[in-house]
Amino acid sequence: LAVSSARHKGAQFHSEVPGSTPPPKTMVRDLLHPSASEEKRKHKLKRLVQSPNSFFMDVKCPGCFNITTVFSHAQTTVLCGSCSMMLCQPTGGKARLTEGCSFRKKLD
Repeated sequence: LAVSSARHKGAQFHSEVPGSTPPPKTMVRDLLHPSASEEKRKHKLKRLVQSPNSFFMDVKCPGCFNITTVFSHAQTTVLCGSCSMMLCQPTGGKARLTEGCSFRKKLD
């Protein structure tokens, strides 16, 4: 009986003041409104709204200024239709544009 009363007294000693509320805990980052750069870094399936990483782009040939549509993750070399200059070469992921080529993303 003496041990249980000692435990009870110890519990009263360490308890907080009755009626007080602990300070509110705030989130380190907002999960419902992530920044655009934070969303872009995430995997395409783990974003708040799933979206692909790939896109189509218009590539301008530096030699003849002809515009060709190229997939961003092209797996073959793409040549210009008129002057046969190489516009991009494949890598493991995105295709690498050759020097002098300019591009713009195609909109929906």
